[in-house]
Amino acid sequence: MQGEGLFDLQVNGYAGVDFNDAALTADRLDAALEAMLADGVTGCLPTLITATPADLRARFAALDAAVRDSRLGRRMVPGYHLEGPFLNDADGYCGCHPASAMTDPDIALVADIESTLSRPILLVTLAPERAGGVAAVRHWADAGKTVAVGHSAAGFACIRAAADAGLSLSTHLGNGLPQTMPKLDNTLLAQLAEPRLTACLIADGLHIPPEALRALIALKGPDRCVLVTDAVLAAGMPPGPYRFAGMAATLQPDGRVTPESGIGLAGSALRLDQAVRNLVDWSITDPAQAAAMAGPAARAVLARSFARFGIRCEPGRVTWSADLRPEVTQMPDLLHNQ
Repeated sequence: MQGEGLFDLQVNGYAGVDFNDAALTADRLDAALEAMLADGVTGCLPTLITATPADLRARFAALDAAVRDSRLGRRMVPGYHLEGPFLNDADGYCGCHPASAMTDPDIALVADIESTLSRPILLVTLAPERAGGVAAVRHWADAGKTVAVGHSAAGFACIRAAADAGLSLSTHLGNGLPQTMPKLDNTLLAQLAEPRLTACLIADGLHIPPEALRALIALKGPDRCVLVTDAVLAAGMPPGPYRFAGMAATLQPDGRVTPESGIGLAGSALRLDQAVRNLVDWSITDPAQAAAMAGPAARAVLARSFARFGIRCEPGRVTWSADLRPEVTQMPDLLHNQ
């Protein structure tokens, strides 16, 4: 089987390299991207999570310099994903993000950070129920960004209003949620029911059990689903302790990445090609559909942003073996027309 290279909309680090590290270098970034290429990923949005404004500025500056000066970043990274700090800080919704750094959407902060970057922030994840959330969705969507809901308690009315304003994506649907929610009037059902939202899903069997994943894909429809990893630097690494975005995390022998407390999850160690194999092994989709959800579908949700920012994001080509092991047969070209 042959097809387009994979594209990860949400990846916080890889192969021992933390994209949230203010000391990130071009060589370290190339090491991570080389490992992603070996797993069939030809493009990605490095993802920075919730932090203070000062830390976000420092982390984006380091990431952007690494992309600009690296060998592979210029071909694989069209822009960035900002996941937070405009999230719901309540227990259960905030996940491993530092709740103390969360705040209402700040349009000026994003503009200030982006003004120093060589590549745009293409994707912003927020909780639209925060003060000014729907207005921020409209502003960023009008500016050409793709806007997603995540770590959010937004119900039906808020999700509908945000979709009216330009919200188009659910970040890791089914996760960033507390164990106890309203039985029916909850954000998971609201996002599933909103036809204008495409669902991003972490198919590692840990964030979402396989049967629940099957149900989510059936309810949303495979053509409205995208596979992501939410990987941290532990992806492709042995079990043990790591530091992610300044926080202690541990890759457990069973594949879970846990915060220092040992409770919950702190991103994943999933590789995107493994997510493709998982969907096939769990008899959720056939190989072609699974690969499409991890490549063409991911680029499609960014198509409007690519056009707005003058980016031509070539997919590259991957050949899949009979046991669904990918080999990149053509590297992508990434052209900025600005």
